[in-house]
Amino acid sequence: MKTVCLYFQVHQPLRLKTYRFFNMGKDHNYLDVSANRSIMQRVAAECYLPMNNLLLRLIRENEGAFKVTFSISGLAIEQFRSYTPEVLDSFRELAATGCVEFLAESYSHSLSSLISPEEFKREVDAHVELIKSEFGYTPTSFRNTELIYSDQIGEQVAAMGFKAMLAEGARHVLGWKSPNFVYANALDQKLRVLLRNYKLSDDIAFRFSNQGWGEWPLTADKYAGWIADDNTTGEVVNLFMDYETFGEHQKSSCGIFDFVAALPKAMLSTGALRFGTVTETAAENQPTGVLYCTHAMSWADEERDVTAWLGNELQNEAFGKLYGLQEKVHALNLPDFNYVWNFMKASDHFYYMATKWFSDGDVHSYFNPYDSAYNAFINYMNVLSDFSNELDLAMAEQGATEQEKPAEQEKPARKCAPKKAPAKKAPAKKSTKK
Repeated sequence: MKTVCLYFQVHQPLRLKTYRFFNMGKDHNYLDVSANRSIMQRVAAECYLPMNNLLLRLIRENEGAFKVTFSISGLAIEQFRSYTPEVLDSFRELAATGCVEFLAESYSHSLSSLISPEEFKREVDAHVELIKSEFGYTPTSFRNTELIYSDQIGEQVAAMGFKAMLAEGARHVLGWKSPNFVYANALDQKLRVLLRNYKLSDDIAFRFSNQGWGEWPLTADKYAGWIADDNTTGEVVNLFMDYETFGEHQKSSCGIFDFVAALPKAMLSTGALRFGTVTETAAENQPTGVLYCTHAMSWADEERDVTAWLGNELQNEAFGKLYGLQEKVHALNLPDFNYVWNFMKASDHFYYMATKWFSDGDVHSYFNPYDSAYNAFINYMNVLSDFSNELDLAMAEQGATEQEKPAEQEKPARKCAPKKAPAKKAPAKKSTKK
């Protein structure tokens, strides 16, 4: 029996508004609240709610034989609370089935694992607490931002107590090996690594609605046959993709929801396939070998490396300036500044600055709200500069307060960020399920 491991990434960044040089020193509200609200509500209607309802129905129909795994970034959960609390309710219903696993990740969907072990651990700890508070579930497996993985990152994850981690089944790392086995981290072999089968995953995520594709239309029976085929070697088949694939990237009109609805029965009826969560899949299959990955890889672009975020001078300058503020932010430790710090770390901001137009330009442009990488850089740096100035002023005020006034008389901190949008009260749950 092969184990099919279905994993979905859920993330939405907090998008910056157009912020010009002349805003600096005057306007400390950095977010495009209208865009964030409208995008979240649209994606909730097109993807999160219908897909969650479908998965809940499939889990019940298959009496526990169908299982899925999610990771949800902290920034996404913050926006669910503010704009679409019904989405959080639907995820809680999935969690209550016992057939859904939630992974830990970096709270801000950040690149902190590439530069600061301390910041990386802070984010992971914060995300674990968030998942526990929202779903009553303590994650035991881990997924890093955009599947970024290396031997050293895996070692850090193992040191945090996680048993398994996801990574890309990149050819330049695997060589002749198959992604359809469980592997062990090279530096701490207690950590088990599950590798994405990028061909089978991308058949759904990118090629499903492409009528020029030789395998179009893709049916559930055909897809299950590919996976169950004896020629598809291995013990596990890891299908990892963005959750927004369903209804957002692949529109409902192309039949993607009908495909998912038919998939569990098609796979289970082969007699050769079963479903497992990430933790179950890692625990039930012994590592077939050690995975060696000395340089960071990811699931992005043809290169499967980190150049989507740190491949040019603009990206590296912004990245360095951002993490240069780390010690100040934590020394000040005020809610407004922590809030800005979190959404400024999102990897999306650096993705918008990419100049990889030859190999993956269409994909980058699809996700990019800016006209050019340079405009993305200027807008981000304007915000970052104002944030840095406000940070310095707040630290100076705090220092003066500590010297001039008794400790019990604290001066209010400077406000550099918009208050978080108040969470809407969730509607009462109905007794009948959609």
